[in-house]
Amino acid sequence: MMLEAAGYAVMAAEDGVQAPKLLAAHPVDVIITDLLMPERDGLEFITEVRKKYPAIKIIAMSGGGHIARDSYLRIAKNFGAHFLLEKPFSQAGVLGAIETVLKVP
Repeated sequence: MMLEAAGYAVMAAEDGVQAPKLLAAHPVDVIITDLLMPERDGLEFITEVRKKYPAIKIIAMSGGGHIARDSYLRIAKNFGAHFLLEKPFSQAGVLGAIETVLKVP
């Protein structure tokens, strides 16, 4: 709702299996993905997006898990994420991340 209020069109996928299907049917400029998702993790999803849709900007978010959240986020950066968000994050943080990645050539 916050992103829509800021003027962005938003789609949501339930998990890392549904996300690629949604992406294939509806092109996007930016993806915001969690790294720990049901069925398929965010790193696998980022890898697939980088291969199939190299122009899409990716924002990865994590609150941690079995390893520290900053470790997950560093790995996501290596897999091709353009911006990293640590949970919890603010509305300004998300909007700033989107604005930043949209400026990346």
